[in-house]
Amino acid sequence: MLPKELYKRIQKLHFRTRFLANDLFAGQYVSAFKGRGMEFAEVREYQPGDDVRDIDWNVSAKFGRPFIKVFHEERELTVVLLLDLSASNLFGTRKRFKREVIAEAAGLISFLAIRTNDRVGAILFSDKVDKYIPPQKGPSHVWRLIKEVFSFEPPSKLTDIGAALDYLNKVVKRHAIAFLISDFMVRNPEEGLARPLMFASKKHDLTALKVRDPAETTLPRVGFVRMKDPETGDVVMVNTNDTIIRGRWHEMMEETDSAILKVLNKSQVPLVELSTTGSVVEPLTAFFHRRGRHH
Repeated sequence: MLPKELYKRIQKLHFRTRFLANDLFAGQYVSAFKGRGMEFAEVREYQPGDDVRDIDWNVSAKFGRPFIKVFHEERELTVVLLLDLSASNLFGTRKRFKREVIAEAAGLISFLAIRTNDRVGAILFSDKVDKYIPPQKGPSHVWRLIKEVFSFEPPSKLTDIGAALDYLNKVVKRHAIAFLISDFMVRNPEEGLARPLMFASKKHDLTALKVRDPAETTLPRVGFVRMKDPETGDVVMVNTNDTIIRGRWHEMMEETDSAILKVLNKSQVPLVELSTTGSVVEPLTAFFHRRGRHH
């Protein structure tokens, strides 16, 4: 049984993401991710501006006036969300934790998928795959998915994105639309991510969503702070007013982000950046729009 307060938070996010997945947003999603092909739907009378190549000559000859064939996009794509639930995502200095951003992005994409008759599933992971939710349709399935992201507590605090990508390749046999949603707090991205990203992006249509909090990039000036690595448990005392420390921190984060971007670009995996201070809607809208123009 979920605690009452947690249930209310999950319910609120469920309604919010369902509301955000409106017709306009769903149309952008459809434009960005095309179906497997076109299937014949019906014939109707020719109208000025219709493509003459779609004229059904047999039906036209029978009725003595032109009719055209109408095709609908055959969708029913499979969408798989790879959701990083490691301890580093239980962090946030402004509006919310990174895990809440992950949950909002997962909920929004899930509702977009089921609105367009696609199936959606999820891989919940830390330093291993902790739970697999097979792709299904329907609002009740999205509710379960959001609830799992909020309430599931993985036994490990560590992260292994490569393990999740390898699992995706093994369990999802057919081509899928995959979204890897993580804070990408990984050491040596080139070493741990390059190979799994390469294999996953060749088999699936993979997009990376990186979630960050502003304090992770620019260290706030709050004097001496005891900092604890949520994944390893290591504790250090840091003077956040020290200009040298602040500069080194910023450089370190830039180096990490640069390394992540390098391995993503190498595998031709697009990156969408999300923040704990803003909505997921604007970055995803911009991404769908860019992708729709180029596909």
